Amino acid sequence: MSACCDVLPEVTKDGQAGFMRNGGSNSKAIMSKRSTGVTLLRSGAIALLMAMPGGCFNPAHAQTASTATQTLSFSVPSQGLGSALAAFADRAGLHLLFTSELVAGKQSGGLSGSFTRTQALSRLLAGTGLTYQFTSAGTVTILGSNAGGGSGPANVPGAVTLDTINVQGAGNPLSTMTPMPAYAGGQVATGGTVGMLGNRSVMDTPFNQTSYTSKLIQDQQAQTILDVLDNDASTQAALTPGFHNNQYYIRGFLASVNDIGLNGLYGLLPTYTVPVDYAERVDVLKGPSNLLNGMPPGGSVGGTINIITKRATDEPLTQFTTGYISRGQAVEHVDIGRRFGQDNAFGIRFNGTYRNGDEPYERGHDEFGTVALGLDYTTPQLRLSGDFSAQMDNALGPDRAIGIYTTPSFVGLPAAPDPIKNFQTPWGFQITRDALGMVKGEFDVTDKLTVYAAIGVHQDWFHYYNYIYDTPTDLLGDFTTHAVNDINTYRILSGQTGLRWSVKTGPVNHLINVSGSDIYSIYGTGYTQSANYAGNIYSSPYGPPLATAGGNPAARTSSVTVLPTVGIADTMSILNDRIQFTAGVRRQEVNVDNYNAGLPTANGLLASTYREGAWSPAFTLLVKPLQNVSLYANYIQGLQQGTLVGSTYANAGTVLPPYVSKQIETGVKVDWGRITSTLSFFEITQPSTVPVTTAGNALPTLALNGEQRNRGIELESYGELMPSVRLLGGITYIDARQVASANNATNGLLAPGVPAFQLKAGAEWDTPFLRGLTLTSRIIYTGEEYVDNANRLQVPDWTRIDLGARYTFISPWNNKPVTLRVDVQNIANRAYWIGEANSLTLGAPRTILANMTMNF
Repeated sequence: MSACCDVLPEVTKDGQAGFMRNGGSNSKAIMSKRSTGVTLLRSGAIALLMAMPGGCFNPAHAQTASTATQTLSFSVPSQGLGSALAAFADRAGLHLLFTSELVAGKQSGGLSGSFTRTQALSRLLAGTGLTYQFTSAGTVTILGSNAGGGSGPANVPGAVTLDTINVQGAGNPLSTMTPMPAYAGGQVATGGTVGMLGNRSVMDTPFNQTSYTSKLIQDQQAQTILDVLDNDASTQAALTPGFHNNQYYIRGFLASVNDIGLNGLYGLLPTYTVPVDYAERVDVLKGPSNLLNGMPPGGSVGGTINIITKRATDEPLTQFTTGYISRGQAVEHVDIGRRFGQDNAFGIRFNGTYRNGDEPYERGHDEFGTVALGLDYTTPQLRLSGDFSAQMDNALGPDRAIGIYTTPSFVGLPAAPDPIKNFQTPWGFQITRDALGMVKGEFDVTDKLTVYAAIGVHQDWFHYYNYIYDTPTDLLGDFTTHAVNDINTYRILSGQTGLRWSVKTGPVNHLINVSGSDIYSIYGTGYTQSANYAGNIYSSPYGPPLATAGGNPAARTSSVTVLPTVGIADTMSILNDRIQFTAGVRRQEVNVDNYNAGLPTANGLLASTYREGAWSPAFTLLVKPLQNVSLYANYIQGLQQGTLVGSTYANAGTVLPPYVSKQIETGVKVDWGRITSTLSFFEITQPSTVPVTTAGNALPTLALNGEQRNRGIELESYGELMPSVRLLGGITYIDARQVASANNATNGLLAPGVPAFQLKAGAEWDTPFLRGLTLTSRIIYTGEEYVDNANRLQVPDWTRIDLGARYTFISPWNNKPVTLRVDVQNIANRAYWIGEANSLTLGAPRTILANMTMNF
């Protein structure tokens, strides 16, 4: 290591080794966790850092005496005292020394506003019984109430007994089991997990990715993944929340719920409604990601989402939240975390949620419950984790969609009715049951080589008994529909293994990643359906119950899918990572057996077999002309299962290869200090099949000649605009075109389900007139879009405005923080349609959410 001290060796808060580059955050809280009885002079903190391997401490990073009266803006949320001190240290540019015993069990009410460093620290420590002492210009020791008088345990004047030192920081660059720390404002993280490439900071990621934090989830009272995506202008909900199906779009392409990862594994999360109460991070990656993650089970190409689960922290946590959602739904949530054992190596985190009551729209009632247990064992060399969850959802009168499967004779759409309206029947229901479990492990063979493996299982059972997909017949709201009695099952086994290896060849650093994974899934279905029924969305939206003579249908195996894949990538960097180039390739196999199933008349026999594969390369380049500026570009592909040509075509029986979507993207990222902005330009092309008529053939040939092309611009920013003001949001423009289609008359027309403009912007303001009070607002604008290929049915643009407030105070009973929250979504109660390709759902009405979070 050079004498100029390029890196500081550190151990993260969960005990794993890592490194902090001087170019990054230069102030860390030093917190001990393992007792070794080492006595250190308070005035010797600088010497301690200089004595670390590599002899590295840069005096330029220390606080000077002239900064004692300097005022800084602080925004430290209510949390455990140890975490609050770490956030303070990062903002203040100080090194803090304290023992875990000093802060164990203590809470901080947070800090918001402009203060000197001493004022801020005094406020954070108020009521804890602790004091502090500057032992050098840039180092502070936190003291217990009995630490005065200048006499320490070793009877040395000015001495404090500390355990082995932990320096909180970014963590092992070869590990993905420790989330990246939060960015300024706490709503978004400084980076996320980028598939097989591992954890990457935003400024080192050659893609557009945003990682939302558990703080944002809790502060916004988010219930499902769709609530989190309300903050991201590159995404949009495909269905209303009352539909109880969390489908969504990213960059104008529909994504399946099955394509959301859990700690890096596909197919494990609940199939229809994805809760976020046990999520520590929600990573949203825009664009195809076949090299990074392999082919998603649902074939999403616009982007992917990965949920990182909560882990127990060094601070004991016992938190209870009770709340209300209009028009009469009670919400209860508990979050408990503990670490124990030698060196606090074992951790347990439990989250449980129960909701029950009437939904915001008429005739809707929902009972929802989920329990999630997160376990981990962490040492400097070995990291193990386990996640186990069960979920139930009993929805009565769930919302349903208006479906457009044929081009209607009219142009336009019926006006959206009152948003409280429910087209669904009072006797219909939707029941789901999910259970999942996964284990994951990482082992550092050396400080340059980490191997990892993960395996998980998921089982889902779904029963839907109701009318479905109304088909409009005119502009007056008339429709035809039919009822179904539908039972589906999913059984999924998902696994992954790989290695990350850091090597150096001359001036070039290499981070080599090798990953192999497989997904084995069995889908079963059985259903019966009624004759058509005619109704009107404004007056008579539902008909008689579906006859169920003979009982419910049996769910028989409909398909068996196996998706083995292996990939390799090498990230080469020079000039202290100022230039980074990644090249990689993945081999993806797609194996599917389809069976005659569904209707009772089906024989259940093997109907078709699909066996195909494809190579998928990717290349990325990232250049940092300045330390806070990153220019990036990427070429990457996405894959979807191809088609087995049916009997109505001349080439019946032909197996078409997997559809290869391609993305070219370039962009710039700027970290302004407390605000980060990303500007991206992208083009994604997605192939599709079209029938081709040839001379001499009575039947057309099905060919892979169709294409949808989405070209877009994204601008997003997040962080702290000024003291006590946080911003989060962005704007997206997408020109989505049918470049080649089955009907030449639609070539060049807009692709259905994709609005040209989307704006999502949120703000938080910590008021100066009442400490602890934060006012919040958000605006969501979605531009006009078509829901049909012929561009005859246009959904009008719409705007939704949300307002809210939260107030945090210290309880006089246990001296721990209590937070009250109130949010009103769609405050104007605006009626609007949510558009999806070939379907519509009614946007949610004005919805009030209120809760209280207490710590014990």
